[in-house]
Amino acid sequence: MNRAWSDPATEAAILDDISLDEPWALIERFSQLTRLSGSDEEAEAVEYITDKLASWGIEHVVYHPTCLISLPGPATLRVVGDPGAEYVVKTPAFSPTTDGREIEAELVYVPGNQAAGITELFSDQRTAAGQDLRGKIVMTEGLGIAARGFDLAESGAVAALFINPGHRIHEGITTTAWGSPDLTSLDRTPPVPIMTINRPDGEELIDQLRKGPVRVAFSNQTDTGWREIPVIVAEIEARAATEDFLLFHGHLDSWHVGVGDNATGDATLLELARVFQRHRDKLDRSVRVAWWSGHSHGRYAGSTWYAQEFAHDILQNCVAHVNCDSPGCRWASVYENVAWMSEAADFVSAVIRDVTGQESTGESHVLRAGDCSFNNLGVTTYFMLSSTMPQDLIAEKGYYPVGGCGGNIAWHTEDDTIGIADRDNLLRDMRVYAAAILRTVNAPILPFDYCATVDEIAAAVGRYQAAARNMFDFEPTFDLLEALHDALDELYTSFDSIGDDPELLAFANDLQIDVGRILVTLGYTRDGRFRQDPARGIPPVPALASAMQLADAGDDMRHVILNDLTRSQNEVVWELIHAIEAVENALLWQELPAEQD
Repeated sequence: MNRAWSDPATEAAILDDISLDEPWALIERFSQLTRLSGSDEEAEAVEYITDKLASWGIEHVVYHPTCLISLPGPATLRVVGDPGAEYVVKTPAFSPTTDGREIEAELVYVPGNQAAGITELFSDQRTAAGQDLRGKIVMTEGLGIAARGFDLAESGAVAALFINPGHRIHEGITTTAWGSPDLTSLDRTPPVPIMTINRPDGEELIDQLRKGPVRVAFSNQTDTGWREIPVIVAEIEARAATEDFLLFHGHLDSWHVGVGDNATGDATLLELARVFQRHRDKLDRSVRVAWWSGHSHGRYAGSTWYAQEFAHDILQNCVAHVNCDSPGCRWASVYENVAWMSEAADFVSAVIRDVTGQESTGESHVLRAGDCSFNNLGVTTYFMLSSTMPQDLIAEKGYYPVGGCGGNIAWHTEDDTIGIADRDNLLRDMRVYAAAILRTVNAPILPFDYCATVDEIAAAVGRYQAAARNMFDFEPTFDLLEALHDALDELYTSFDSIGDDPELLAFANDLQIDVGRILVTLGYTRDGRFRQDPARGIPPVPALASAMQLADAGDDMRHVILNDLTRSQNEVVWELIHAIEAVENALLWQELPAEQD
C-alpha cells in the first residue's frame, strides 16, 4: 500500500511557520507554576493556554470533571533509639496513609533490583512474595510505582520503603486503577503505606541492618479525594465538513514545576494548535488538541474521563491519537525506542527520517503508560515519548531508566526545571510532530499497515503456543490471522487502483478504522471496549497471555487456565471473523463499479 500524502510545498509552509516564540514563553511561565491536579497554579496554566487559544480564534472548551485525585503530603522516617537518625522520605500518590501518626516496626531488607529499562518501570516485578514479613517494614530497591506495592498483599508487612536508584527521590503514584475507579477497579491500590528514599540513605540503612536489627518509626499523609480538574479541548476544523479528527494531546499537571514533564509538551500542543489554525484551509481532517489534568495525581484521570464521556465519538471518528510528553529536552538528540503501534511503524519512521535525517527505532507494542487511554477503543497511536538521550551518553553520565524528560533523571523531581528544556531540540521535535499529524490528516487513505499488526499478534500467539505446548491449541486463531493477513494484502493492493473517487476513498478509510478498532482492542485489552485495563505491564493479546502460566500450573489451576483460554479464544476468533468479513466484503464492493461498466 503506497497512498502516502505528499505535498512538499504545503508541508514546508506549515513546518516553517513553527517558531519558538510562543512555546518558549509558555515554558518560562510554567517553570514558575507547580501544577498539581486541580490546584490554583494549574488553574493559572489553564488561563494562560485558553487566553492564547481565544486570541487566535481557536474554538475550545474547558471541562471540569470530578475525578479521584491523590496529592502526597509529608512523610517521615527515623531510626528508633540512640542516635536515632532521621531520613528524608516521600510518599507516592494513592499510598495508604497513617494520617501523620507514627508507626514503629522492625525494618527488613529484601534484596531487589532497579528497572533495567523503561518497560520494567511499569512491569509486574515481584520482590517480597513468599516471605514472612508480618509486622515488619520491608525495604527493597525500586521506584515504588504501579504494581510493586502488590508484592506486599499477602506478606503481612505494615509498610514498604523503596530505595530509588539515585540521589533524588522520584515522585510517583501507586494505584494501578487506570483513571478514576469504577466497581471493577476499587481494589487496585496497595495494601500498606508506601514510602521512597534515595539510594545513599537506603544504602546507609542496609549497612545498619548488617550490624543488627533496626527499628524505625514512620508516618505519611496523602490528600486523596474526588475533586474537579480541568480538561481543555480545542478544535481546528478541516477545510471541508468532516467528522473525522486526529486527537493530539498531553498532560497539563506536573510534579513540581515539571518543565520536561510536561511543560515542553504543553508548549508543543499550543504551538501546533496555533500553526494548524493558521493553515486550517490545508487540512482534510480536523485536529483536536487536548490538555489533560489528572495524569500525575490521578493515573491518567483526565484522558480516561474524556475516553469514556466521548467514547462513541472517538469510536466513530477518531483516526488516530498522538500523545505529546517530554519533547524538546536537554541532550535528547536521537529517536530510539519511539513508542508506535506496529501498523504505524513504517509511517512514523519515514516522518522522522524526512524531517530530521535520522533513522529511528521503536517498540512495536506500546507500553501501558502515558495517556494511552484509548487502547480499549481501538485507536491507533504513535509517539507518547519522542526524542531521547543516546544510550552511550546515558551510560557516560551513569543515568538509569526513567519514564520521561528525554532520559534526563530530573524526571519527577525538583530538578525538572527550565534547564531541562532545549530550544533546538524542541523546535526539531515540534516539526516532527507537525509532519506526522499533517500527513495523517491529509492522507487519502489512512497510512497504517494492519498487516504488521496481524504479524505482531501472530508472533505473540506463537509464543503462547510454545509455552502451552500440547496442552492448548491455538490453531483456530492462527488460521484466522493468516486469512486476515491474506485479505488485507489483497485489499491494500486494490487501494492503488481506487484513484480519487471520494466514495471509494471514504469506504477505504472507514475500513481501515474498523479493522484497527478490532485489532488494537484485541492486541492491548482484556477488560473490554468500555473499561480500562490496569496500569501495569500488558502483554500483547492479553486475553490469551495466561498460556504462559500453563507449564508451571498445578492440576487445579491448569484446568482454570484452560477454561480461561477457551473462553478467551472464542472471543478472539469471533472478532477476527468480523475483521475478515469486513475486508472480504470491501473487496467485493470494490468490484461493483467495474462490473457495471
